[in-house]
Amino acid sequence: MISFQATTDLSKSAEITYANMRSYYQHYSVDWQQSNIAQQISELDNWDILFDGEVVGAIRLQFDESGCYLRDLQISQAFQNQGIGAKALGEATRVARQSGAKQIRLRVFKISPAYGLYKRLGFEVIDEDDRFYNMTKDIA
Repeated sequence: MISFQATTDLSKSAEITYANMRSYYQHYSVDWQQSNIAQQISELDNWDILFDGEVVGAIRLQFDESGCYLRDLQISQAFQNQGIGAKALGEATRVARQSGAKQIRLRVFKISPAYGLYKRLGFEVIDEDDRFYNMTKDIA
């Protein structure tokens, strides 16, 4: 069973992110440490993704005048491709709507398989650079 809760351990959440993102950081020669992640996420709206009570991922949201920015959606590798990411996007959308947001924005590495999930769930590319797609979805 998939459930969600406010993040209780930012360092565990940062571990999941670092493990998932390490290959992208290496691919793009980004020097990014787990401690940097923990520091960066402390100011965000952080949610744990649980599968049968075990923390297996993270949702991180940031709100501004433009709506909701999905800063992170991370699923531990052993739990990927099981529908958890799609459910987590549904939860992110629910939280964003409840906060009054009319749209969700995100940025995804071009080489990330998550791009396909976002496209499948209605996100559209609004611009891109050499590394990233910037995507948005209206949720009003």
